[in-house]
Amino acid sequence: MLTEERRRRFKDDVARQKLKTDQFRYDGVLRVVGAVLMVAGVAGVFVAYNVSLTQDDLRDVGSLQTLAIGFLGLTVLGGALYLAAAVTRVLRLWLLRQLADSEAQADRIAAALESR
Repeated sequence: MLTEERRRRFKDDVARQKLKTDQFRYDGVLRVVGAVLMVAGVAGVFVAYNVSLTQDDLRDVGSLQTLAIGFLGLTVLGGALYLAAAVTRVLRLWLLRQLADSEAQADRIAAALESR
C-alpha cells in the first residue's frame, strides 16, 4: 500500500470520527521558550566562568560557581521544555493512529461475529 494512500485514509478516518486534531496552542511557545532558556543558560555559564577567572577571593569564586550551577539548571529546564513540546505532537499523532486502528479492528471483529 502506498504511503500517500495510507496517509489519506488516516486523515479520512480522523475526519470521520470528528476528533480534535489541532495543536495545543502553547506547543510552539514552549519550544521557543525552551530554546531561549537553553541558549541563555549556556551563555550565563560561560559569562560566570569568565568572570570567575578574574576573581582572587575564593568566596567570590564560590558565588560564581553557584551562579553557574543555577544557569546549568536553567539550561536543563529549557531542554526539558523543548523536548516535551516536540514529543507532544508525535505522541498525539500516535494516539490518534492507535484510536483509528482500534476502531477498525473493532469493526472487523463485529463484522466477523455478525457473519457467523
